[in-house]
Amino acid sequence: MADSRVLTFHYTLRDASGRVLDTSRGAEPLTCIEGAGQIVPGLEKALRAMQPGERREVVVSAEEGYGLRRDDLIGRVPRANLPFDGEVRVGDQFQTGPDPRHAPIVRVIALEGADVVLDANHPLAGRELRFDVELAAARPATSAELMSARAAAGD
Repeated sequence: MADSRVLTFHYTLRDASGRVLDTSRGAEPLTCIEGAGQIVPGLEKALRAMQPGERREVVVSAEEGYGLRRDDLIGRVPRANLPFDGEVRVGDQFQTGPDPRHAPIVRVIALEGADVVLDANHPLAGRELRFDVELAAARPATSAELMSARAAAGD
């Protein structure tokens, strides 16, 4: 990470059918530090090869995106073991674990009697991702940014 850059870019993310899933267009561009694991590997690889002002279509495989879906990340738990009270619906999401900063997000995928079926896979796991990306700026990261893995404000 010693030669890492701070990358500022706009993107539009589509699924394989062309449906827009997310975009930074019309808002502030996204900023990340190369090598800090802040964006999916396939997109970072493409951005590393780009120069400011360049725009590309980037296809990212599931393996280079959010990974393949894993059956071992799906499990059944008693409703009473959930970390909150109240109604639970299919599609609800919440964090698990004692440290919210590092706790995985799980999604309720089924309600079966007194049990809840939870999925800890990322919602885009197993899916090919298509990015329209434009690198707006790139500059060397400072040592403080590399230590904190955060770009300075205003970048």
